[in-house]
Amino acid sequence: MRHGKKINHLGRTTSHRNAMLSNMASSLIMHKRLTTTVAKAKALRKFVEPLLTKSKSDTTHSRRTVFATLQNKESIKELYDSVAAKIATRPGGYTRIIKLSDNRLGDNAEVCIIELVDYNETLLEAKNAGEAKATTRRSRGKKKSADAAAPAAEATTAAPAAVVSEEAAAATDAPTETLKEGETRDEKTEEAAS
Repeated sequence: MRHGKKINHLGRTTSHRNAMLSNMASSLIMHKRLTTTVAKAKALRKFVEPLLTKSKSDTTHSRRTVFATLQNKESIKELYDSVAAKIATRPGGYTRIIKLSDNRLGDNAEVCIIELVDYNETLLEAKNAGEAKATTRRSRGKKKSADAAAPAAEATTAAPAAVVSEEAAAATDAPTETLKEGETRDEKTEEAAS
C-alpha cells in the first residue's frame, strides 16, 4: 500500500532522484524546453517551480540556496540573468506540460514536453494577436452602438406611425386561404371584400 506517499519516487533512490531532477532542472533552465516522460515532467514541475520563485529575489542567500539544489553555475547565471526578468510579474505557474500523441517506442511510456511558459514564442504571438483582435472588435462594437444610437432616436419618432399602420393592416387581414389553380391573391381579396 502507498499510504502517505505524496511524491513519485520514479523507481529510484532519493539521491538518484534528486540528482536526476537537479540535472533536468538545469537543462530546462538552459534550453527552456525538455522532452521527457509525463511522470518525470510532473516531478520536475514540483522541483523547479520553487527554484524559479526564489530566483525572483536576487539576493546572495537565494542564489546560494538555489545553487545548493542545482549545483550548476551556468544554469544559475542563466536563471538569475534572463529567466528571472521574464517571470518577474508572473505569480506562479512558470512551466507548461504538453503531452505528445506518440508513446516512447522502447517501453510505451507517455512522452511530453515541459517548457517555460514565457519562452514559447508561437503561443505568445498567438496570444498577442488574439488580444489585438479582441480590442479592435470591442472598440468597433462600441463605436457602432454609439453611432447607431442617433439613428435609433430618429427611428423611435417615426416608429409609432409605422406601428399603427401595421396594426391596421393586421386587423384587416383575413385568415390565409389557399389559392386555387389560376387564381390570384388580388381576385381572392376582391371576392372577400364584396
